[in-house]
Amino acid sequence: MRALVTGAAGFIGSTLVDRLLADGHTVLGLDNFASGRATNLEHLADNPAHVFVEADIVTADLNAIFDEHRPEVVFHLAAQIDVRHSVADPEFDASVNVVGTVRLAEAARRSGVRKIVHTSSGGSIYGTPPRYPTPETVPTDPASPYAAGKVAGEIYLNTFRHLYGLDCSHIAPANVYGPRQDPHGEAGVVAIFAQALLSGETTKVFGDGTNTRDYVFVDDVVDAFVKAAGEAGGGQRFNIGTGIETSDRQLHSAVAAAVGGPDDPEFHPPRLGDLKRSCLDIGLAERVLGWRPQVRLDDGVRRTVEYFRGVRTV
Repeated sequence: MRALVTGAAGFIGSTLVDRLLADGHTVLGLDNFASGRATNLEHLADNPAHVFVEADIVTADLNAIFDEHRPEVVFHLAAQIDVRHSVADPEFDASVNVVGTVRLAEAARRSGVRKIVHTSSGGSIYGTPPRYPTPETVPTDPASPYAAGKVAGEIYLNTFRHLYGLDCSHIAPANVYGPRQDPHGEAGVVAIFAQALLSGETTKVFGDGTNTRDYVFVDDVVDAFVKAAGEAGGGQRFNIGTGIETSDRQLHSAVAAAVGGPDDPEFHPPRLGDLKRSCLDIGLAERVLGWRPQVRLDDGVRRTVEYFRGVRTV
């Protein structure tokens, strides 16, 4: 398979690139390094099955890129990923997450791409749903411009599917964590806790510690992307999580235990746009894709801490 991965230098994107190459596929990676890191791909410099193009999906000549490389499947992970930034600058968020997605779909349609596997957001698009774990049948109720943009991306791609036969599936991850996650932004709390505790810095919990999230390890998410690239699931959204709620306080304790550091975070006021609860029903992915998460939270946190410990010693 000839695959194109947008957002290829990000922590999920680069892990997906590694998986696709390990499975014997050829991969074109595309990233503008707005949040992705070149170091995530530097180990692939001599791999003949991997080509990288530095480009922005909002401004690049995507038709030329598609014409040159002729991908069969597009894994679309490039995005503006910060919920709070989307609140502060919704126009920019929409330019990347909506307009960028439409531009990609148009280039894919013109070049004969078989399928786009699109990244939605299971952790945000349902707002405050009526049930937990939350299935895909619950109506979307975006509480931020970021979430609204992800829903709009789904709608546009499904429209292209109906109009032109360009197949698509939507991966809606819960809160993804793992090696290569950026510990310096507002998102990625496992990485933020790990880096702070390893550095002896104070850790912060926003709210009273009872907010919950569904934490899913990056390797499990990548496996869902790969499975969604097949014939199954056309036009469908798949929640990708664990179905288990973990509170902020519980997560801090898990990371502190893995680090061997103090379990005494500072508590700060809640942030605008943060949800009280999030947990996904993953039954549809189990039935249609044959996907299930394999990595338990304690093991995934341990592996993440080991990665950041290694990065600090390089």
